[in-house]
Amino acid sequence: MEVPTLRPLAGIEVVSLAVNLPGPLAAARLAELGATVTKVEPPTGDPLAAAAPDWYTRLVAGQQVVTLDVKQQADRGKLDELLESADLLITSMRPTALARLGLAQPQERFPGLSLIEIVGHADDPEVPGHDLNYQAVHGTLTPPHMPTVPVADMLGAERAVSTALAALVARSKTGVGQPYRVALEEAAAWAGNAVRYRLMGAGAVLGGAFPGYGIYACADGHVALGAVEPHFFLGALATFGADGTHESFAQAFADRTIAELEAIAAREDLPLNGIRTNSGK
Repeated sequence: MEVPTLRPLAGIEVVSLAVNLPGPLAAARLAELGATVTKVEPPTGDPLAAAAPDWYTRLVAGQQVVTLDVKQQADRGKLDELLESADLLITSMRPTALARLGLAQPQERFPGLSLIEIVGHADDPEVPGHDLNYQAVHGTLTPPHMPTVPVADMLGAERAVSTALAALVARSKTGVGQPYRVALEEAAAWAGNAVRYRLMGAGAVLGGAFPGYGIYACADGHVALGAVEPHFFLGALATFGADGTHESFAQAFADRTIAELEAIAAREDLPLNGIRTNSGK
């Protein structure tokens, strides 16, 4: 029996002026949920298309991409035509730039339209910044290494999506759209709580202190053991003959390959996986 694919946002129209990563991620997620998305790009295009063309192509799949110079009167009029029937507008520019376009309070002209404004800092949204800056002040970096995941951008995109959904619920009650602001630094702070409250980070229980949750070398690479719950930890001890120390797990894994360890984990119902690095394609 096939499970039907739910598209709860079918009939919802989204216009996105956002470039780079958080806005396109949010727009792509809304499209997955069934919304019709029109992505408006400047004549110079979206920098993401040059930085990660394959990812960009995947994110805009199924969307209508149009090029408009919204600073010019003719193209600004075309944008207004799109906004006439839109339910949501996503932006990622500075508030002053948004105000110059007359879009800081778009519901005043388009009553059913809600603005999802993605900014960097909540306290001063005019201050420039990017994912690296937001992570830098909230404890999720391990210098001098660069992050492998844009945590603030990814979480910020999901916050934009949840805010958009809340905006639609609010409009269903009032009949009028409203402006909403999503700050990427707040998303970084939310992620940083894992370190701030000592769940993760150097010496924390899930930061390497607990032997059942860690990365271990094996014959052809490394594996991640996530045996946090007592029954998984006890199962790992019994399966690998470990005594509960880091050293005993390291010794048990050292001469086995990733494939061998994953096969054992699958047979014994243990949370263990080989660590793989790739382009994500």
